[in-house]
Amino acid sequence: MSEYPKLKLPENQPLLLEQTDKELAQKPDPNFRYAYFKTIARGGKSLIQSCKDLHLNRIICYKSLLPEFADDEVEQTRLLREARVSAMLQHPNTVPTYELGRNKKGHYYFTMKLVHGYTLREIFDYRERYDLSQLVNIIIRVSYALEYAHSMGVLHRDIKPENVLIGAYGEVLLLDWGLAKVWDKEGTLDRLDESDAQNSEQHIGITGYQKLQGTVLYMSPEQIKRAPDIDFRSDIYGLGVLLYEALTGRTPITGDMIDEVIHSTLNDVPPIPSDIASVAVPKLLEDVAMQCLSKNPVDRPESAAALIRVLKEF
Repeated sequence: MSEYPKLKLPENQPLLLEQTDKELAQKPDPNFRYAYFKTIARGGKSLIQSCKDLHLNRIICYKSLLPEFADDEVEQTRLLREARVSAMLQHPNTVPTYELGRNKKGHYYFTMKLVHGYTLREIFDYRERYDLSQLVNIIIRVSYALEYAHSMGVLHRDIKPENVLIGAYGEVLLLDWGLAKVWDKEGTLDRLDESDAQNSEQHIGITGYQKLQGTVLYMSPEQIKRAPDIDFRSDIYGLGVLLYEALTGRTPITGDMIDEVIHSTLNDVPPIPSDIASVAVPKLLEDVAMQCLSKNPVDRPESAAALIRVLKEF
């Protein structure tokens, strides 16, 4: 295939002079700027909605905490960090952030560009419809986003197909910086990581692993172990999982129980793609995928830029 399948987009209304030149109120009330909310997705602790920005006459994306977490200081800090990281990472492969504020109840929210498209998970679910070159091109563009983020001192920590969006006009966007790690000047552990570590220690076993559920198949060994010296090569591991799945149609680690997956991630070497793929696997891509999946970060490509160079050879 030469193109991604066409999306059925909402019917676009033409821009009218009555909309573009309408005056703002003399004293605009920020609490009444957004209207016509519709739920897009509900996460474990946050809510993502579409709504209309009445000041700019456009439909946007609005993210806030669920009511039961709206006053939680740790979750408030996470949302603030996500909004500011998203806003500061101005790159063609990240989603533009528009505004950060409080609603009339005093709770945090931030707004972003609303993009219609498919997630990479949806594309992987119909992988047979795509050329390998298309899938590799998506991974290259995600790698560009990470190359830029890493240059700005930001580690994503949640690379997975659900967090990659392919837009109707060819955009490839890396989403959800809610688990992003940034360092202070001294490079010490921040309070969000300390909170996670304490929570994990208090809830050992399956309950403790519950925080990893849903993303554990894409986590690096050092992330699972909550290594204090984690660095940008953890994201390289996540890119390796995406590449492996593009080549084979499955993740390198499989399992029905979380503890099985964790044990396998920490100890087992996955089968090479050519042994399990239903189609021929280029040696170049197989080798770099396995390198990205090395247990020791030192054995992985040294940077997203180094990975991009290899992928572009294909």
